[in-house]
Amino acid sequence: MKLTYHLFVACLIGVLFAPLFNENASASQPNIMVFLVDDMGVMDTSVPFLTDESGQPKKYPLNEYYRTPNMQRLADRGIRFNNFCAMSVCSPTRNSIMTGQNAARHHTTNWINPTNNNRGPFGPPDWNWEGLNKEDVTLPRLLSKAGYRTIHVGKGHFGAEDYEGADPLNIGFDVNVAGASFGAPGSYYAEKGYGADTKRAKHAVPHLEKYHGSDTFLTEALSIEAKARVTEAVNDDKPFFLYMAHYAVHAPFDSDPRFVDHYKDSGKPANAQAFATLIEGMDKSLGDLLDHFDELGVSENTLVFFLGDNGSDAPLGHQHAVACAAPLRGKKGSHYEGGMRVPLIAAWAKPNASNANQQELPIEIGAIQSQQAAVYDLYPTILNLVEVQNPQSHTVDGLKLNRLLTGKSDDSRNETFLMHYPHSPHRSSYFTSYRKGDWKVIYHYIPSKESEDSHYQLYNLKADPFESSNLASSNPEQLKKLMKDLIADMQHFEAQYPVEEDGKTPRKPVMPE
Repeated sequence: MKLTYHLFVACLIGVLFAPLFNENASASQPNIMVFLVDDMGVMDTSVPFLTDESGQPKKYPLNEYYRTPNMQRLADRGIRFNNFCAMSVCSPTRNSIMTGQNAARHHTTNWINPTNNNRGPFGPPDWNWEGLNKEDVTLPRLLSKAGYRTIHVGKGHFGAEDYEGADPLNIGFDVNVAGASFGAPGSYYAEKGYGADTKRAKHAVPHLEKYHGSDTFLTEALSIEAKARVTEAVNDDKPFFLYMAHYAVHAPFDSDPRFVDHYKDSGKPANAQAFATLIEGMDKSLGDLLDHFDELGVSENTLVFFLGDNGSDAPLGHQHAVACAAPLRGKKGSHYEGGMRVPLIAAWAKPNASNANQQELPIEIGAIQSQQAAVYDLYPTILNLVEVQNPQSHTVDGLKLNRLLTGKSDDSRNETFLMHYPHSPHRSSYFTSYRKGDWKVIYHYIPSKESEDSHYQLYNLKADPFESSNLASSNPEQLKKLMKDLIADMQHFEAQYPVEEDGKTPRKPVMPE
């Protein structure tokens, strides 16, 4: 009888104080969540990222339209970046996060069509359409070797269908739920088998058959699965790396019925209202995961990076206009800032200045960081935190975000970002854009109407952040300076070029006269 009583008391203590024990027990190895949203630009949120002349957050009409309270919740716990850049389409960004390399270096410079090589008529013949493979150095592979449970939930799109990168398990993840070679889901509706019961069956989201026929929206199903896999890792006393990569908010713009009423009187087109419901559903997922970390008692030791994979695809206007990412110009796939400016929020899920991991990587609470950074910077930042060495043979283009996360500037960083897209067709084709400090140049390999029938466009982003005045003709000296640096960076990255009509000769950038 006494033994039974003591066992009962011991179990009761374990239940009551497990969260406290968990917070302390896992302090030696932080958990990490990369929460990646598909096709979400910096303006697709109620959280203001852009600032006024005094550096204070400024709300624009789109911020009033969307509803993302959990993004605000996360931003209030950490820092948001408003000059954070991604590649202009999805697969290049995803492989950059995995490798720490600019897409110009890893050569997956276009979104990957799962079944057909989509290099375009003049695209580089040997671009990396196949994607990542079992031999590549990747973030999840290094973390798995270091004892982490590496969990992939959602969209993969790391490689073509018949190649190793099609399965996230081949690039270092221990667990894969729903990841495949395609980028767009067949459907967001479980009633349609997430595409299995439609003409888009080749894009049916895998591993979610138990939800088929229910009313569980895809975003919700992925959230449920992510929580279950995190719970398993915590119960197994394993630190986790959760790559939570939602299919939302990629087309098809299937309206999430849970949030329809919030936008029905907005006056926006039906597909733009559906897009907004996808945004809000994604935001609910973020909140659900933050709540789940609290319930498991691991919030203090869980680092969260929230970001988009390319500029906005909101169906709200012309692809090169100030519309879907207003006041920024352009959208996903374009050469303007609206095509590559994405939100980044970095925060500890539960800030506590006395926590050892948080002391190792302090993050300013409620701050806005305006210094430029990019998606490949996550790789060295995460490896540095967990004290995992990058192999000497693997080139990394990213730089640690540590100082920027404190809200301070980092003079050791180059204020540059090169975005290389040697393909077509897309909203912009065959271009390289290059940011350096306040300036941005775009080189168009094949001039067209979208490039103002010129090889060159030049903007001063400080004076003209919305890219309304092309200075290529009026400031030839600045144009030459940036083109010289663009050409040098392309060589540094060992970039591939579009080809001439013979299909072989590279079309390299030409210096202006």
